[in-house]
Amino acid sequence: MPWKLGRSLVWDATCVDTLAPSHLPITAGCAGSAAASAESLKRRKYYNLASSYIYEPFGVETLGPWGPSALKLFKNILKRLVDTSRDQRAGLFLGQRLSIAMPYNVAMLPAFLVLSPLTSMRTNFSTLYVNSCFYFFLIMNFNL
Repeated sequence: MPWKLGRSLVWDATCVDTLAPSHLPITAGCAGSAAASAESLKRRKYYNLASSYIYEPFGVETLGPWGPSALKLFKNILKRLVDTSRDQRAGLFLGQRLSIAMPYNVAMLPAFLVLSPLTSMRTNFSTLYVNSCFYFFLIMNFNL
């Protein structure tokens, strides 16, 4: 289904760890800077998609801030929801859904830390982080 100008939308969600040592210098100075950095890296990585698709990276940080492209896409989706449904509450519902799901995603990390020794898995923080991002997308897409 075309998104705009007859081209389909391709978006790539990236969940960035706000407190990672590699991001801490920039996140200490400006909220959302790690998400913005991840978005620009994704945009450079997939620059060749721009000729055929509308590509939007969607960067969020584990502590909540969103990147500029994520905010722009979210506002565009909200506008389309309200225009299609003619109900102002449709956009509010989506915003509430996201604001509940994202902290839940971060809150699940300690559970992985506790459960991993019990299952005798050798788990590192990157595995935990990937798992938590996976659960976030399950929650968002399948109403869990």
